[in-house]
Amino acid sequence: MKPITHKQLILAYLQACEVDVQAFKPGNVSVYAAGHEMTAEDFRVSAQASAEPICSPDYSLGEKIYYAVKNTRTAVGCNTNLGIILLCAPLICAVQKSTQEFSLQQSLAQILKTTTVNDAVWAFRAITLASPGGLGKSDDHDVNNRPEIDLTQAMAIAAEKDRIALQYTTNYADVFNFALLKYNISFDRFGDRNWAAVAVFAGLLSRYPDSHIERKYGNQHSPVVSKTMAAVEAALFSVEKPEHLEAMLYSIDQEFKSRGINPGTTADMTVATIFVSLLRELAGENCIGI
Repeated sequence: MKPITHKQLILAYLQACEVDVQAFKPGNVSVYAAGHEMTAEDFRVSAQASAEPICSPDYSLGEKIYYAVKNTRTAVGCNTNLGIILLCAPLICAVQKSTQEFSLQQSLAQILKTTTVNDAVWAFRAITLASPGGLGKSDDHDVNNRPEIDLTQAMAIAAEKDRIALQYTTNYADVFNFALLKYNISFDRFGDRNWAAVAVFAGLLSRYPDSHIERKYGNQHSPVVSKTMAAVEAALFSVEKPEHLEAMLYSIDQEFKSRGINPGTTADMTVATIFVSLLRELAGENCIGI
């Protein structure tokens, strides 16, 4: 991969976060509708607050995660982007430590294989500080205790119940093997990053239960959410102009939010997919639409 400058890295991170709020993802906060006591502006402020620490070449992986969360907490006083930070920080480390003979995914694999106990210490502090909804206690390596294993090993323990943690153990297989392909195809179809992001969100959520929802409610909402988003995915495939689906998305968004359903993990996975696409463009690894 070609070298990516510090400025390019920050701008790519901010752009991925901006697409997140521009895309109409039902149940999530966006420019179309606030929700869950948060607004689109909260997410924009969070992106700006977290950009410098998460992209700092002087911080380790764990430090990137902690200081990005700390800055976000100071800026908005709530958890808007923990999942985004957990997913984007290893990608940023991969860019900063890569050499030209390795691809982004190959460099990411090296980062995930070499995480440290200290990375886990900082990440556990960040998760505790962010206090994500539905986070319970664990008998094995609880985040409120000092870890004795490295960050990837800790994520492996959580992987069965958390799709973000799962990415650490699979080298982001969901992103590289499914979501990125869906994103590129949808961008080629619509010529618009925001609607391509909606397609990724719908595709992921129709196939995989959302960890954030299931931490709060168990699996009681998952079948309906999956069926609903499969309908959105099908509609996106058949419609000529995606804007024609806005009424459908508003209806689903209102229904989800009235029931407290927030597919936050899937939104974070969508951001990571956009970020990977932007990084690969900068690194000369792919060109959207070709």
